[in-house]
Amino acid sequence: MPSPPSPKEGGAPGKPGAASKPSPVVFAVANQKGGVGKTTTSVNLAASFAAAEHRTLLVDCDPQGNASSGVGVRRGSFELSLYDVLIGQSTLKEAVVATEVPLLDVVPATQDLVAAELELVDADDRAVRLRHALRPHLDGYAFVVLDCPPSLGLLTLNALTAAHRVLVPLQCEYYALEGLTHLMATIDRVRSAFNPELTVEGVVLTMFDGRNSLTHQVADEVKAHFRVFDAIIPRNVKLSEAPSHGKPALLYDAQSKGAQGYLSLAREILDGAPAAAADAKKRQRGDDAEAEPQAEASPNTGARARDARPRS
Repeated sequence: MPSPPSPKEGGAPGKPGAASKPSPVVFAVANQKGGVGKTTTSVNLAASFAAAEHRTLLVDCDPQGNASSGVGVRRGSFELSLYDVLIGQSTLKEAVVATEVPLLDVVPATQDLVAAELELVDADDRAVRLRHALRPHLDGYAFVVLDCPPSLGLLTLNALTAAHRVLVPLQCEYYALEGLTHLMATIDRVRSAFNPELTVEGVVLTMFDGRNSLTHQVADEVKAHFRVFDAIIPRNVKLSEAPSHGKPALLYDAQSKGAQGYLSLAREILDGAPAAAADAKKRQRGDDAEAEPQAEASPNTGARARDARPRS
């Protein structure tokens, strides 16, 4: 995996006397297939980071706005959205809305984002608008989670260009591997053309039903070719009910299997990835900023599993 992002692009404040600010880590939650749990993963992973006392920003990149409503930010309750940020009518900080989850903020989305794709189609910087709006203005955040729409269009391209790492939610169904192959090819193209530091953090198995033999067959096949997190998100009614109450599962029912699954996923990422928290701990020990690249975890660190690219 590449070195952590440069602190020059913004990050959480370090302690007084620290060599430089620790850098936030930007995750894009992406899969071109719909109904695989992208928004559920974005909302609950962001809430789990916040519950672990890491200030987190959730950015809703989907015109449906479900990630926004999933943390209690309903349409009509805010004036500015990601659309205003992308077209240059607002700064990122002006569009940030606090949620009832401590340490969790959101940049909401509306259906206007559909128009943004059309308005930006002829712009020279159309693929990097979100990166330019996001990366330099993340002071105070440890993590940023980008909820992508179920497509590989301009909005998802902007998210992949702005991100450091990609999380891929995957429902264990018949066409899962085919969709993964297309997504990995897209990520490779984005890495080559716009964002060389982009890496695949791993595949998250969602809506997992252990009673179904096909589920296990697909899971085994995916694990044979891609890095798959040990944390598995079960099919859980509480995860389905929570959005209708405008709450992440942690606030709706913290003891539910769904909420516990996302807590385990966040813990796995924190334990096995060189996240901003690891940077902060290094700086508290007085380490030199030049030692940052060594914060990268080895492939065997934590419960992380397999290489993100298809095996030969």
